[in-house]
Amino acid sequence: MVKYDTVLIRYGELSTKGKNRRDFITRLYTNIKYMLRDYPNLTYRKTHDRIYIKLTDENPEDISNKLKKVFGISSFSFTERIPSDIEAIKETCLRIAKVSNKKTFKMITKRHDKSFPLNSDSINRQVAGEILQNTDLKVDVHQPDLAIRVEVHSNDTYITSDKIQGAGGYPAGINGKVLLMLSGGIDSPVAAYQLMKRGLNVEAVHFASPPYTSENAKQKVLDLAAQVSEYQGHMKVHVVNFTQLQLEIYKHAGDPYAVTLMRRMMYRLAERISTKYGCLAIGTGESVGQVASQTLESINCINAVTNMPVLRPLVCYDKVEIIELARKIGTYETSILPFEDCCTIFDPKNPVTKPSIVKSEYYESKFDYETLIQQVVDEIETVNVQVKRSEEDFL
Repeated sequence: MVKYDTVLIRYGELSTKGKNRRDFITRLYTNIKYMLRDYPNLTYRKTHDRIYIKLTDENPEDISNKLKKVFGISSFSFTERIPSDIEAIKETCLRIAKVSNKKTFKMITKRHDKSFPLNSDSINRQVAGEILQNTDLKVDVHQPDLAIRVEVHSNDTYITSDKIQGAGGYPAGINGKVLLMLSGGIDSPVAAYQLMKRGLNVEAVHFASPPYTSENAKQKVLDLAAQVSEYQGHMKVHVVNFTQLQLEIYKHAGDPYAVTLMRRMMYRLAERISTKYGCLAIGTGESVGQVASQTLESINCINAVTNMPVLRPLVCYDKVEIIELARKIGTYETSILPFEDCCTIFDPKNPVTKPSIVKSEYYESKFDYETLIQQVVDEIETVNVQVKRSEEDFL
């Protein structure tokens, strides 16, 4: 029987961070402890290239599902911790081999403690010899059915036959804060996930148009924010009342330029809100060419109203790829609920696909949008959301 008692966590991309490495590892360590906050009996230890979590009676599958959602983890393994002694190593690896029901195996040893009397190759040979003598397994160094991994340290050795892929990227929040335009569609929650993966802390702005959009539509967006917030702990959603601005746009600009002007107003608002709440960039779920407002000409015309960096993590994704990611992170089913947001309620029949800045500015000159924008910013409703947890999570 395998006695997994320790989770060994590998950093991956963090190893390239040079002088910032310590800060990145500290943030990762904090994020892991937060993700596993419902397991108070776990104990933690971090080193320059690993984090170790000692298990008690926790369910490894539950722990695994949580760790898979922590950005900054390259991979992790459930391991058996034993003394750094060659006989103990041979006995443990043999036991793992016997219960594996596999036909071929390979030994992979990393000797962190260079004072250990055997080097990695010698350990591999001695352990492989023990397994070959006492089982029917054969060695296959290229495509083994079973890979037994040994990490030798000064006092303890960690042994596992499993390596679980982590979420990768950088620890959420380590690279600053971005304001994401969050709608009730499929794309923007996926964009939030991708931004978090690059170590950004994501706040969101949602444009509501009551009474044309319902409370159900607003709640749908908050639910999406809660679902994706699990990857960073929580998310602030700034809800703005966009109704009056939209009505003025349709009154003075009409159908073809309505979407362009709406997006330009959204960017102006996003810049004001970013400045107010300390966000250093604006994020969107835009993908080139997907809709009228996402042609290159439209993006150029809309982007002209802000000097802030605009991050578009989905810019070169097609819709199928975005849907696959939405299913992976669990937001797809919520995104397709039939509650319309402000963009779909006021969806024009013939939107311009190659708008000009000059013409946009002409329509905007017909009404006092600056005053309306300031009123919107002054009346923002901010909601702090986090993933919903059932009573079972606390048992």
